[in-house]
Amino acid sequence: MSNLPLEEVFSRIRDARMVVMIAEERDDAEGDLVMAAEKVTADHVNFMAREARGVVSIAITDKRMRELGIPLATSSDNGASLEQAGVLVEAREGVTTGISTGDRARTIQVIAAKNTGPGDIVMPGHVLPLMAMAGGVMMRIGRAEGAVDLVRCAGLGPAAALCTILRDDGEAARLADLREFAARHDLPVVFVGELVSYRLTNETLVQRVSDVPFSLLEGAFKAVVFRNIVDGREHLALIKGNVGGGRPALVRLHSECLTGDVFESRRCDCGEQLQESVNRILEADAGVIIYLHQEGRGIGLGNKIRAYALQDTGLDTVEANLELGFDDDLRDYGIGAQILRDLGVGEVKLLTNNPHKIESLRRYGVNVTRLALEIAPHDGNIGYLRTKKEKLGHLFSDLKLLT
Repeated sequence: MSNLPLEEVFSRIRDARMVVMIAEERDDAEGDLVMAAEKVTADHVNFMAREARGVVSIAITDKRMRELGIPLATSSDNGASLEQAGVLVEAREGVTTGISTGDRARTIQVIAAKNTGPGDIVMPGHVLPLMAMAGGVMMRIGRAEGAVDLVRCAGLGPAAALCTILRDDGEAARLADLREFAARHDLPVVFVGELVSYRLTNETLVQRVSDVPFSLLEGAFKAVVFRNIVDGREHLALIKGNVGGGRPALVRLHSECLTGDVFESRRCDCGEQLQESVNRILEADAGVIIYLHQEGRGIGLGNKIRAYALQDTGLDTVEANLELGFDDDLRDYGIGAQILRDLGVGEVKLLTNNPHKIESLRRYGVNVTRLALEIAPHDGNIGYLRTKKEKLGHLFSDLKLLT
């Protein structure tokens, strides 16, 4: 089955049906059968065990794990916690051996029930509990977080039954296998990234912390601090003029770059772009600079400095990120879209050369038109700019040194 709109997927989940959930749309991605835990029957568990072949599990919130007194499992060799997996559990009553499909369905139902307490389960058992981080997919693109958010967004309790889909040879099914599996069983496919977009579009995840007049050498702004209520990160909006009421505004969405913005590193053009944005917004009737706390294209300051060291050995900025195990660009602009919505900005005239930024805002329902923000290259950042153009698709019109 081809991908369905999420609202239709939610309707199926409310009707006690399953979906195929995949973390990312990549060829090597793995996937799970997922359904609402409160709707599980023996037939559902039997289908998961027979067709998907993985371990039948229940994903619950970290709060629920604590309420039920389920400890995280530890490995036998080094004592480290296994990834979000709890000790195997069983319903105290209503089961026999615990291994039958009916017994496992009973255990899943008991764990999902709101009135269940620690006295209603025993350990060890035959159902694997998986802990979803607080904040769900907004904190981690994981199996447990995706499954819990999927059923929660459908309007049901935050507990999901899930089972990894394996191939006939016992290896994890990959993207092509998962699509074929979904088509064979007439199941919709959902990517966890769709849930991220859905939550950013339909939930309010930022709150205003404070605002105050804020003067720079170049001119006066109003500073408004926003807090992401999921991860606690704070972001800054500098506002010039009469912004809001659906009126258009000149906007710069700028990701934090300590080395460039503060210390004027010559490796990038970030500080120069920020200064040019300040100047152009002060010249406009109304504008906003949103300063996002996502250093180093989302990898953080420490990893950014590690990437610098790799660049000094000959790698470019994208290759260095990949060498460290990150994607080329981890940034997301959904929180920026939420801040723009809170400020009441209508058409966003975005100062950027980054098409990903434009596409991201449009995906979150923002009306965006692009205004170029090109800075003349110099010897220190010419390689960086060339990489942004050739590997990240950044838009440059007349940077002769890049040709």
